[in-house]
Amino acid sequence: MFKNLQKAILIKRYKRFLADVVLENGDSVTIYCPNTGAMTNCAEPGDSIYYSESTNLKRKYRYTWELTLTKAGHWICINSSHANTIIAEALHADEIDVLSGYDCIKAEVKYGNENSRIDFLLTAPEKVDCYVEVKSCTLLDETFSSGQGFFPDAVSIRGQKHLRELMAMKALGYRAVLVFAVLHSGIRSVEAAKHIDEKYALLLEEAQHSGVEIISYFAPITQISND
Repeated sequence: MFKNLQKAILIKRYKRFLADVVLENGDSVTIYCPNTGAMTNCAEPGDSIYYSESTNLKRKYRYTWELTLTKAGHWICINSSHANTIIAEALHADEIDVLSGYDCIKAEVKYGNENSRIDFLLTAPEKVDCYVEVKSCTLLDETFSSGQGFFPDAVSIRGQKHLRELMAMKALGYRAVLVFAVLHSGIRSVEAAKHIDEKYALLLEEAQHSGVEIISYFAPITQISND
């Protein structure tokens, strides 16, 4: 997925969308951080990070933070927008068994009663339409157990809304699926982060009971590392 990434050392991340790094030539620069989450355990000073370079001269920040290699040796995809790209590729390649067999895959389709867009709408003749919402999971917290991942990493009002929308589509007779795209090589399982967003955890439990399907897709490390 990533080509021609360059390495730097993280100094700090701040103001959500910015990070200061030291380039391999020793220069200190500010780069763009494409992640709105808390990025807990994903942005430790001294971590190796990998960034892309834009050719758009109008951009304020020339470089974009894409990956982190932690001191523990874990690869993390920081750019959360890549979660949808990875899932789209998996859907088109029929790599997700429970979501295979659909002829048409449409992205960013308007739906629901809360002004939402579903990440993917899957359709096929003689199949029930399938609404697929994707969430990027990068929070590893091994104080609970080895390899334990959580979502969300901060209170997510948007995530709560998406769960309500999925439950509504299921109630109308459609398939509704939530995919946790695991973009952290150290994560082995995913749970709702009740200790961070209790309301989201309760809604997720309600969604499961209502028939919303919850699956995790573990992105192969080759997809998020250019080593």
